[in-house]
Parts: sequence; structure tokens; C-alpha cells
Amino acid sequence: MSTFTVSIVCTDLGFAWPDGGTLFDDFQMAVGPGRTGLVGLNGAGKSTLLRLMAGDLAPTRGSVRVTGELGYLPQDLTLDTTARVDSVLGIAAQRAALHAVEAGSVDEAHFAAIGDDWDVEERAMATLDGLGLAHLDLDRTTGELSGGETVMLALAGQLLRRPDVLLLDEPTNNLDLVARERLYEAVEAWPGVLVVAGHDRGLMELVDRVADLRDGEVHWYGGTFSAYQNSLEVEQEAAERMVRAAESDVRRQKRELIEAHGKLARRKRYGQKMWDNKREPKVVMAQRKRSAQVAAGKHRTMHGERLADARERLTEAERAVRDDDVIRVDLPLTEVPEGRRVVALPGVGLRFGPRVKLDVCGPERIALLGRNGSGKTTLLRTIAGLTEPRFGEVRREVPMRCLPQRLDLLFDDLTVVENVGRFAPGASDNEIRARLARFLFRGRRADQRAGSLSGGERFRATLAALLLAEPAPQLLMLDEPTNNLDMASVRQLTTALESYRGALIVASHDVPFLRGLCITRWLNLDERGLTAVDPR
Repeated sequence: MSTFTVSIVCTDLGFAWPDGGTLFDDFQMAVGPGRTGLVGLNGAGKSTLLRLMAGDLAPTRGSVRVTGELGYLPQDLTLDTTARVDSVLGIAAQRAALHAVEAGSVDEAHFAAIGDDWDVEERAMATLDGLGLAHLDLDRTTGELSGGETVMLALAGQLLRRPDVLLLDEPTNNLDLVARERLYEAVEAWPGVLVVAGHDRGLMELVDRVADLRDGEVHWYGGTFSAYQNSLEVEQEAAERMVRAAESDVRRQKRELIEAHGKLARRKRYGQKMWDNKREPKVVMAQRKRSAQVAAGKHRTMHGERLADARERLTEAERAVRDDDVIRVDLPLTEVPEGRRVVALPGVGLRFGPRVKLDVCGPERIALLGRNGSGKTTLLRTIAGLTEPRFGEVRREVPMRCLPQRLDLLFDDLTVVENVGRFAPGASDNEIRARLARFLFRGRRADQRAGSLSGGERFRATLAALLLAEPAPQLLMLDEPTNNLDMASVRQLTTALESYRGALIVASHDVPFLRGLCITRWLNLDERGLTAVDPR
């Protein structure tokens, strides 16, 4: 692998969505060897940029050039549930040829398919073992795998192919803590060009440089994510000082403009008085009046221009300050009194999981932990009534809603307003828009079609639909809610949930996020059922 020659170059890149929204215009970017972390607010275009690099999307103009073979792991990975593991790994044809030769075939096509890769099965199993998937049989179908296992299997396929350039979009989504550690090891050992978009702090600490995508441009920072944050903090302090200085200048220019108007008004009154008293010849007074008008015009223009310049400097300074808005919600109808039973599972057998016992009372906040495939999603779906249990009965005492991992509650062809209206049919259009503004969907943003939303925007829209639903949910269940969210959006979600007054069950591998939710009970799900754990 020639790591010194591979690269990605975006030249004069333009991209617009079918509805006319422009995301990139004359975009320039060049990526060389090493690990590059791609960061930016949700909606900045990180996933779209990776799709353009991978050839999944065609630019409206400009070009993307990739030197070397390219591999790509998308954010919303979906595999054919009937596909076999060896097919996902890309070795099905080689295995078939290998087995045919072992059975006595001398067909040249089989030898051509194998090439020099006679140990393909051994390499595949070694790769799976390194990613914690040694238990997978190459003939097994992917429909039996959890979301985390699916991600790791797709990554194994990329590692087997050994591309020169590898693009990873939020690869830690759905991964438990053990799987994340294995992913970190694979990323750290990657020898070629790597571009990874993500919000996982541990993952982003492994990069050599950070590319910050904002307002259609990339800003480069050397070092890890911590170094990037330190540089950003220094920049923001300087930007805020510039804003304060610019605000002071605008106030000063306003005062000088008011003072200038006062002086001109006094001169005008004096000139009028002289004219009325006829103390000077008319010719002299007329000349003086014309001169005064010219001087007044110049004076007003000068001070007006100074004020306009000061305001422009203030606008530029304000642009440099990052404004990561906060979701603000007031949900009194979600309140659950202390001690009131919310839901009870006296002994329920999960369809894909163990037997569980659970009582939730009052505004409890429960963190649900567990390895990939342990049944956390199945448990949430069973509580919500979306999956029938093998045996037992779920006793639901309050209205409840479940936010799924795949965010598939919204109709892509409807706008954000229309989607939320489906969950709150009794609310007027104006009421829905007023509520959506608190979820940062203001004006035209509320009229975006769900199919054009970024991962983070789709999450906010889905969360809004659930929390604004009628009747108001007094039990809210979230399944891996920080998937696809940048760090600013995670803070927004944490702030939003602070004002939620009902019971909360959150399945997540993101322990720092869970700690920010004031969790009252930590539970781990495994083959034995639910057990209380200490998060430390």
C-alpha cells in the first residue's frame, strides 16, 4: 500500500438537494495520509460530504478525486437480512471456488477466483475474532445479528479488503463499550488514509487532525479532538472579545451620530433666526444656508457610514462566535406523581431475550445497559407494545412513547410540521410551529421534508413529535439516543430532558451522557435478566 500517494481531493464542489437547498458551493478540500476526524454541527453536511467522496451522491458541479481503492462504512447501515456473513465480508465467491477445488474441480475459473488468497477463510475468521465476532459462522445470515454486530461485520469486510482510503460515518453507533474498544484498536492500526465522522470522544482522540465543517467550509486543526477543543476555546474567547469591542464601537458611533444631529439642528435654528431678523444681506445668508446644507449632508453621511461600518464589524464578529442553540421545552402534562406506578413487568419473557421483572414508579430515570444483542431494544419495544412477549403480560398505567434507534417514525415525504401534526391532530398549525420553535425548527426549517433532514435534525424532529404528542407521554423510552448526534446536539438533548417530568428509560452505551440525565437507577440486561449495577 503506497500511503504517501493516496489522497482525496474535492475541487470546486457544488451540491444541492432536489428541493433547491444548496449545501456546498465552490467547496475545496484535500485529505492526505493519516487519520482525519470530520466534525461539525448536525446539518453541516458531514454525511453528505462522505457520500460525495464515496460516489454515493453525484455533485451538481465540481469533482471529487480519490487516489487508490476506497472503502466506505455509512452511518445508517442496512444489510439484506437474508445475506450470509461471507457475502457481507466480500469473500463468498472465493469461498465457493475454494470449496469446489477442494472437492476435486479443476475449472480454471475457480482458480482465477481464488488467486493467491488460499487462506481467505482463515484471514476472515482472524479478522472477525479481532473485532469480537469469533462466534459468527461464515454461513450464518445477517438477519440474526444485532445492530452493533452488523456494524462490526461491515467493518470486518472493509478490513479484509484493505482499501487505500477508508471513510467511516459515525461508526460507534449501536456499539457497546467492549465493541467500541475493538473499533478504536482497528482505527489506531489503520495504515492508510482514514476519514471518520463521529461524536464519540474516545474515537476522535485517535485522529491526527480535525476538519471542522461549518457554513460550507472546512477549517483545519492539528492534533486530537482535545487539541481542537483547546484551539476552539481560544478562538471563541478572542471572537467574544471582538464582539464586545464591536458593540462598544456601535454604541459610540450612535452617540456621535446623535450629537452630530444635535449640532446640525442648533445651527439650523441659528441660521433661521438670522434669516428672520434680516441681520445680513440675503445673498450672504443664502450662500451660508447652502454651505450649511452641504456640510450637514457630508456630516450625516460620514457618521452614517461610520455607524454602518461599526455594525458590519459587529455582524462579522458575531458570525465568528458559535451559537449552539438550546432546546427549551415546558411539558407540565408529562408529570408523574411520586410513587405512582408507570409500568410493570411481573415476569415477562422477551421474544429475543431473557425473562425480565421490572417495576417503574413515579418520575424514575432508568439507565439500561448491556452488551450488543442482549435484548435492550426488544425490552423497550415490548414495554411500548410494539413487540409481543413470549409469555407474560406488560401492565401499562400511563401514556408512553418510544424513540427507536432507526428514527423511522417520520414520513420522508411530509414536512416537519406535518409529521408532528400526525402525533397531535388536535393542535393547530400555529400551535405546532410555536412548539417546534423550541426544538430549533423555526420558519422555513419547520417546512423541510423529513427525507432531507440530517441525522441530528431527524432526531430532534422525532423527539418533538413524541414529546408534543397527544396524550402527553408520561413514560419516555429512548433507544441509543446519542447515535448520529454531534456533541452540541447531545448537550441540547440533555437540556431538553431536564425539563421532562415523566418517567424515563434510556438504553445507551454513552455513559457520560447517561450521567448527565440524573439517573436514579442503573440496570444491566444479560441472559439472566435485569440486575442493578454501579456505573462507576
